[in-house]
Amino acid sequence: MTQTPPTQETHPVRYDVSLLTADDFYLFNEGSHYRIYEKMGAHVVESNGATGTVFSVWAPNARQVSVIGAFNGWNPRSHPLQPRASSGIWEGFIPSVGKGTLYKFHIDSNKHGYRTDKADPVGLFAEKPPRTASVIWDLDYTWNDAAFLEKRAAANSLHAPMSIYEVHLGSWMRVPEEHNRSLTYREIAPRLADHVNKLGFTHVELLPIMEHPFYGSWGYQTTGYFAPTARYGTPQDFMYLIDYLHQHGIAVILDWVPSHFPSDGHGLAYFDGTHLFEHSDSRQGFHPDWKTHIFNYGRAEVRSFLMSSAMFWLDKYHVDGLRVDAVASMLYLDYSRKQGEWIPNQFGGRENLEAIDFLRRFNLEAYKEHPDIQTFAEESTSYPMVSRPTHLGGLGFGLKWDMGWMHDTLTYFQQDPIHRQYHHNQLTFRMLYSFHENFVLPLSHDEVVHGKGSLIGKMPGDEWQKFANLRLLFAYMFAQPGKKLLFMGCEFGQVSEWSHDRSLDWNVLEYPVHSGLMNWVQQLNRLYRSESALHWFDNDPKGFEWVDCNDAPASIISLLRKGKDGENPVLVVCNFTPVPRLGYMVGVPAGGYWKEILNSDGREYGGSGAGNLGGAEALAEETHGRPYSLRLTLPPLGALFLRKA
Repeated sequence: MTQTPPTQETHPVRYDVSLLTADDFYLFNEGSHYRIYEKMGAHVVESNGATGTVFSVWAPNARQVSVIGAFNGWNPRSHPLQPRASSGIWEGFIPSVGKGTLYKFHIDSNKHGYRTDKADPVGLFAEKPPRTASVIWDLDYTWNDAAFLEKRAAANSLHAPMSIYEVHLGSWMRVPEEHNRSLTYREIAPRLADHVNKLGFTHVELLPIMEHPFYGSWGYQTTGYFAPTARYGTPQDFMYLIDYLHQHGIAVILDWVPSHFPSDGHGLAYFDGTHLFEHSDSRQGFHPDWKTHIFNYGRAEVRSFLMSSAMFWLDKYHVDGLRVDAVASMLYLDYSRKQGEWIPNQFGGRENLEAIDFLRRFNLEAYKEHPDIQTFAEESTSYPMVSRPTHLGGLGFGLKWDMGWMHDTLTYFQQDPIHRQYHHNQLTFRMLYSFHENFVLPLSHDEVVHGKGSLIGKMPGDEWQKFANLRLLFAYMFAQPGKKLLFMGCEFGQVSEWSHDRSLDWNVLEYPVHSGLMNWVQQLNRLYRSESALHWFDNDPKGFEWVDCNDAPASIISLLRKGKDGENPVLVVCNFTPVPRLGYMVGVPAGGYWKEILNSDGREYGGSGAGNLGGAEALAEETHGRPYSLRLTLPPLGALFLRKA
């Protein structure tokens, strides 16, 4: 930044080179331009034999906008842009400025003499934080995932097994010998693919990788809605990671945050001296919990910006799904606000009608252009029809996180087993609503941070009981209807609370209790994927029956999962106490031999080895209203999966 500015003649701004057409202006200002990344930002082009970059940015309340960068010594007077009609967009072509050049937009506002330097809202790449300049870049990459994309529709089907491994790239694995640095996108690719395939997960979900200045936000305070963070490499390096996972049969979901953005000076906040991207009234435009700004979904250009960001990751990075963060905060005007701190909608209600319209548009466009992807809503309320089609009045998401299941189940498991009989309804209540939406059952990063401790740390009892409880929790999750999500480290029972500043504790896998737990997760995924009864009707009541949900005194539940044809159901029996149950009778629909296909108390998982010697013969004795019954040994804090041979 100490370079001497070149003269105007060295890099003159030309206005005869433009990527934007009248249609682009119209669609952008109307709120229906869903590919602004193709035209706005910084694009290297050739014009009349000269290679240079076309710059454009939306700043309707600016008096003047210029491009500053390493090429002109960051001089705001060297390269002014020109306003384009009444679109609010400023544009210009600068010859001899190309890929790898650092730049920002200098905004000289009409309002209050405000002047500032802003990173490119549509920038494709950025300096590695804490530096904040944008970098001229391209998206050239040769993909090798055609075979995966041809099969993606089947992998993302609601009938398919979907077991999601949630990952924070910066702390999944680090290099302690090199000052504890994080792995790069290219370094993490083979390691992550091997681990995910070994354990049998079908999808990887990445905490937000969009550029963010504060690492401790885990990406949830985004400034670069079109740029993967430079902390781990270039855009092409991130493409390589996705490509590599695809080539190894693993789908990729990205967390995406259209709900709020941070107040950092180089970002979107107060962009042109006005509240451009955010609401001007703090009762609508400022989030009291996160101290962030809330997008103005009623502004057409903001809709174009956000819609284009969503489509960008689907179009250019081949991602297989987007998980939308904090949907509840978007839906409700009074979210986390007291009376008098929010403004009702035009009908006097608390629903954010503009945000609801935006979410419906987002889902319609995403599925129209990419019908083989999935969208996921992190929505924590009982708002109706989140994962139902828009033409039926729904929001149009493919799936929704079941936060109620997560809360109830973890609350139950934290009880001492002697008291669990009094909390039995927390296990069974979910089935009253479990098919109102297409649910994902999440045990996510939110449950292992901010003093909540680790998942294994929530389990009661001594070490043996803690690990038995956690195996039982995972078994119950895989037995329930719904897709599955597990945060990294939970698969091997990391004892310490997750920290974004260090690696997972991979060293604990040398201990049998940890390696046994990971072996159990591997076998659960294997069974979930191989048995259609455990996944085909994950979101349909046809695939579920309680056998007995009322044995609260013994803290035992039993259920049947059924597949596409209704045959070969899988029986799951869970004992939530450390007391083995001998000769426990469970009703089944058919006679013959029922094979024990999985037992969480197996010694290979760290259990005691209690079980049924491979299975049990059904007795012609009516139990639980069914014509046959099995006399089973239920292991302590254990789960059994059985199938008729």
